[in-house]
Amino acid sequence: MRVRRLRGMAAALAAVAVTALAAACGGGGASSSGGGAAKTEVRLGFFPNITHSTALVGVKKGFFAKALGGNVTLKTATFNAGPAATEAIFSDAIDATYIGPNPAINAWSKSKGQAIKIVAGSASGGVYLVVKPEINSVADLKGKKIATPQLGNTQDVALRFWLKEKGLQTDTKGGGDVSILPQDNAQTLQTFATGDIDGAWVPEPFASRLITESKGKILVTEADLWPNKQFVITHLIVRQQFLKEHPDLVKKLIEAHVESNAYINSDPAGAKEAINAELQDLTGKPLKPQVLDSAFKNITFTNDPIASSLVSSADHAEKVGLLDPVDLNGIYDLKILNEVLTAKGQQAVTDK
Repeated sequence: MRVRRLRGMAAALAAVAVTALAAACGGGGASSSGGGAAKTEVRLGFFPNITHSTALVGVKKGFFAKALGGNVTLKTATFNAGPAATEAIFSDAIDATYIGPNPAINAWSKSKGQAIKIVAGSASGGVYLVVKPEINSVADLKGKKIATPQLGNTQDVALRFWLKEKGLQTDTKGGGDVSILPQDNAQTLQTFATGDIDGAWVPEPFASRLITESKGKILVTEADLWPNKQFVITHLIVRQQFLKEHPDLVKKLIEAHVESNAYINSDPAGAKEAINAELQDLTGKPLKPQVLDSAFKNITFTNDPIASSLVSSADHAEKVGLLDPVDLNGIYDLKILNEVLTAKGQQAVTDK
């Protein structure tokens, strides 16, 4: 299996973020896993975002705390971008984190395959190209400004590759047939509302917010571009040292992860309530019911990492000039996940 490394990640910003996080977490302290010592806390990262609902539900419903037991404390840390989360992994500020595909690829590449393992899938889908009402076709995009969350991130690559396939050229400076403007998703909500951009290729709930708050419309559903309409948007990674020294705790995390996804899929109403309650706790701003309903139905929560889509999206990134070659063999370690799934009578997943 081959995959490619992202160029130009915001390393300096990530370093600042992880310094603050390390201070907040108090460094390794009692939670340090050095030397295989008994571990009194497990540090889990995730984003306050609906595509990370496995984590949101698992924390709010107490699945992680229950699985870890009374002798191990769950410590959580939230991030707004993949680079900060991966830097926290590198600095031993967290043990595991929910994250998107490209940051995981970058972490693997930067560490030469020594830092992380992908141990479970989490979510698929929930990404759209939302545009102004007057845009009705690919041809209408010529000369327009389209936002993505970050240069070289998963959505940025998807947009550039899709445009390239349609015969429209882009560059990293915002030039070409279509001007791509990487910006924070919160900023995109504002620039779309003011007319400073004409559309955005974004994940939920931002796609639904652009539609409900600013009368945007869907031009492209990214799921339609993938086999079986499935592609990874979030998965769970762990530090390799943590996995090596504490496989029992990784198993407990994965057991809680599987329970959380099962709850989401069996009780959507209860899951949405838990998601919004956790978002309220984390950000002070729960999603509006219509946005939550719209975004939630557009995402599939699954334990399958959909590994083939990770490889394909990396190939796309190379073709648009944003990734360098790197060997991804070994990035997945699904042994524990498959043990948990088999014990529950569920089908095992694959890293192919």
